[in-house]
Amino acid sequence: MTTPPTQLFVDGAYRDGAANRRTPLINPATEHPFANVAAAELPDVEAAVQSAHRAWESGWRDMAPGKRTEILFNVARLLRENLERIAQLEMLQIGKPIADARDEAGLGARVFEYYAGGITRFYGQTIPVSRGGFDFTLRQPMGVVAAVVPWNFPFPIACWKAAPALAAGNCVILKPASLSPLTALALGEIAHAAGLPPGVLQVLPGSGSSIGDALVTHPLIRKVSFTGSTEIGRRIMELASRDLKRVSLELGGKSPNIVFADADWKRAAETSPMSVFANTGQDCCARSRMFVEKSVYERFVETFVEATRKLVIGDPTSPSTQLGPLVSAGQRSTVEEFLGDARKQGSRFACGGSRPSGRGYYLEPAVLLDVAKGDRCWREEIFGPVVCITPFEDEGEMLREVNASPYGLSGSVWTNDLRRALRVSRLVQSGVLSVNSHSSVHVEAPFGGFKTSGLGRDLGMTAMEGYTELKNVYVAE
Repeated sequence: MTTPPTQLFVDGAYRDGAANRRTPLINPATEHPFANVAAAELPDVEAAVQSAHRAWESGWRDMAPGKRTEILFNVARLLRENLERIAQLEMLQIGKPIADARDEAGLGARVFEYYAGGITRFYGQTIPVSRGGFDFTLRQPMGVVAAVVPWNFPFPIACWKAAPALAAGNCVILKPASLSPLTALALGEIAHAAGLPPGVLQVLPGSGSSIGDALVTHPLIRKVSFTGSTEIGRRIMELASRDLKRVSLELGGKSPNIVFADADWKRAAETSPMSVFANTGQDCCARSRMFVEKSVYERFVETFVEATRKLVIGDPTSPSTQLGPLVSAGQRSTVEEFLGDARKQGSRFACGGSRPSGRGYYLEPAVLLDVAKGDRCWREEIFGPVVCITPFEDEGEMLREVNASPYGLSGSVWTNDLRRALRVSRLVQSGVLSVNSHSSVHVEAPFGGFKTSGLGRDLGMTAMEGYTELKNVYVAE
């Protein structure tokens, strides 16, 4: 693999940070440091914002849609040509199994293809008005957009945010998480090699506490798109409110997985482990609260546990590995604190919850039964390989408990009764639902949450709309 990028990417080129500070990166599968990446400071934020604003005013916002389409299709093509490089970087920095990393690199390319194809199909309306004359609407780019990306799916989420914003005519400053800056830096480099003018897409790795506030409050940044914790999302909303800056927030989750007895419960049990344990449970869509109708509960749990024990945990470089390590020692310790609380509260461990022998931040996936509804493991987002399974008999009572969570991001409903599927789908307070499936993400469909899971949407044409201002123009006769 080529040497990973370790500088900031500003104004179309790699450069060192103003303070020449660096952040060490540790391979979570080996616990060994492997790179020191530049950390942006306030002067770097200012330089990036000014560069982006110049690029926006000097031509990107007014570029012919066909030309912008050509450039973004070029980005997608080069991403595919660099798929293995991107996947290897993703695996190295967060321990993601290589098969998943390759899939996610391909997903990033598909996102750019989707929005490249949408540019010439994105338009306003003509509106008949009572005064006569001609009334029409325009979708206009906002200007400079800050996109703040998490460490659990660094590359695809960077593409989710950058591609629609660029397609709409904005310039983007990408702020990756401190643990996972490498693929964002590679994206900046590849996108400019594909024809993006300097300053249109820039990447500022570094500490969120050092540069996050500066990005959110800078007067030339007109929107902040953030994926991360609910706590940080609240902070961004507070800061953005000072100048009524636009925000979109995709935050935490505690998603339900509801299995009715009339469903193909065996298939649900065999496939559901990966709905919560994929990415080692570090997924805001993880179906970490399972509600199983009582008449099939015991058989379901037995099948679920058997399927969980068959999951392949180990070296991320192996194509057969399904679960890699947690991203850091701190993240593993946090998950273990939750498991310690569960033991104290009397939850029953059907399997898992221990560290395998050897190096790396590994943790066996834990299946918890008899968890009280007031316990932390039931209520709070753990962001690790832990699931709580509970039986239910009454649909109404179950739905009240499902909706008692402050979160509302994703979830699944398993039933072969169409009327029940429609009824329950309407009643579950969640932004994304799957029936007889665990799929949360479709490039063509909007993705986002209710309640404290956030506001605004990624993906689909809804996301592209979210990077524009809607202007109405009336022309008198």
